[in-house]
Amino acid sequence: MSFASRVVWITGASSGIGEALARAMLAQDAEVILSGRRADALQALAAVAPERTLVLPFETTDYDRLPALVEQAWGWRGRIDLLINNAGISQRSLALDTSLQVYRQLMEVDYLAPVALTQLLLPRLVEQGSGQLAVVSSVAGKLGAPLRTGYCGAKHAVVGYFEALRAEVEQAYGIGVSVIIPGSVRTAIAANALEGGGNARGRSDANIDNGIDPDDAARTIIEGLSAGKHDIVVAEGMELMALQMRASDPERTFAFTAAEGAKLAQQRAQLGAGASIDPDAVNT
Repeated sequence: MSFASRVVWITGASSGIGEALARAMLAQDAEVILSGRRADALQALAAVAPERTLVLPFETTDYDRLPALVEQAWGWRGRIDLLINNAGISQRSLALDTSLQVYRQLMEVDYLAPVALTQLLLPRLVEQGSGQLAVVSSVAGKLGAPLRTGYCGAKHAVVGYFEALRAEVEQAYGIGVSVIIPGSVRTAIAANALEGGGNARGRSDANIDNGIDPDDAARTIIEGLSAGKHDIVVAEGMELMALQMRASDPERTFAFTAAEGAKLAQQRAQLGAGASIDPDAVNT
């Protein structure tokens, strides 16, 4: 399936995977709604094809604004064919050093925000009788990785919601639902990740810096969306193996992640409580 002339709404489109997806969709002659927090970056991206873009900046957790934004997005072309919930934030902190507020923020941004937007758009897609919904989860949405208790919790939650939603709308209303499962992609996700007190980490991880190119990730995602895949895995190497091992040999997976957790606990003992810990190539 080509996305030419289809209306695609992408959140988190100002950088990383979202930006790469937007560029790839525009290259396919799609009509693209660009959303994110950074209006300047969205405007620069829209300049690629101004006649086929709508810039709609917003904070994903600004729930009071969402109904009007959905109305504006729908009114632009009179339909939406695909919503990609991509905006999100990660975490790099041990549970012992993580405040409840950080857990709340991760759940708001990574779970409740995409659910809220999807819930508002869903009745229109049902009435339309077609459409696709997608969410960017993570390998961390399928297995538990140390330093990411809140991130894993939110990403697991979003997988649960969208899988259950698929069961309700796929056959009943002809609406496709895809869960995108990336591992390490070369973006600012680690540098922007929250530490235990709520501050951004401010530095990347080796596995992120050596990860998949965002353009390659976007191609894999678009191929999966075009094929109507339920799960779209964008991972390689140890992360892909860990994902497969979680399904085939969970006890071995738990032993592996526990060993990683023990190494991180040793770092904490050396550096002190609340210290910024390095993940040692643990999955994103």
